[in-house]
Amino acid sequence: MSNGSSFNEFHLQAFANTRDLQLLHFSLFLGIYLAALLGNGLIITAVACDHHLHTPMYFFLLNLSLLDLGTISTTVPKCMANFLWDTRVISYSGCAAQVFFFVFFMLAEYSLLTVMAYDRYIAICRPLHYGTIMDSRACVKMAAAAWASGFLYALLHTANTFSIPLCQGNTMDQFFCEIPQILKLSCSDDYLREAGLLVVSACLDFGCFIFIVVSYVQIFTAVLRIPSEQGRHKAFSMCLPHLAVVSLFISTALFAYLKPPSISSPALDLVMAVLYSVVPPAVNPIIYSMRNKEIKEALRKLVQWVQSQHQ
Repeated sequence: MSNGSSFNEFHLQAFANTRDLQLLHFSLFLGIYLAALLGNGLIITAVACDHHLHTPMYFFLLNLSLLDLGTISTTVPKCMANFLWDTRVISYSGCAAQVFFFVFFMLAEYSLLTVMAYDRYIAICRPLHYGTIMDSRACVKMAAAAWASGFLYALLHTANTFSIPLCQGNTMDQFFCEIPQILKLSCSDDYLREAGLLVVSACLDFGCFIFIVVSYVQIFTAVLRIPSEQGRHKAFSMCLPHLAVVSLFISTALFAYLKPPSISSPALDLVMAVLYSVVPPAVNPIIYSMRNKEIKEALRKLVQWVQSQHQ
């Protein structure tokens, strides 16, 4: 195989070879996927329908739920289809589309989490200026910048990756198409171009990480200065869900890509990929709604409205 055009499909890594285990994995992924659809769908509906939630924090949360739905829908449905039909094949164009949308949604989500850290910083550290700094126009611009950055990243990485000649076969050690796995199939030094681009992206991502860390250092410093315990509790309840989501997102992705080669194995790589690509979109709605009274109240009203329509 001299290059990527020599074949029209890739073979993905299988979770199991026995039919019973394949059906078990299908059931597990279906449960996770339905939970993600339900959780994120409820948050999107609640924020869109309840005017009390038309604030910058919940506007960004709505965008986060949309990105979570996109992320999990990029990988899980194809994986479930492979489980169900006992196949490991994905078409060349399907693989390119999967790489594009996965990079798009993941990097847009990371950019949005950075914006949300800035929103929490302004709300806690500069509350008197919050209304003017985080007005509706500024919020729309920041959300649009997050989506646009993800799109540009994805376009650049996908075009670069699929222009590289491949000659190491067409089998990947992953359950979805992933750039590092495709680079392993390269047979020329062209892969260094994409590797360099990944390093530049990693540096920019690290800059976002430092921004989030510095923001939260200042946030917690300001919160600890609040004299009343009720005020501190309210401030923490605003910030902790976002911090938990950021920690889950970054820690799983970092371990998946930076774990020592000595502990790397196909089975562990599959598990880590599930942890950073499948679990967060399903868990994020739970994290945000668990201690959020406004979300709970909006969901209660939504359920009551649906029940009244069926009576």
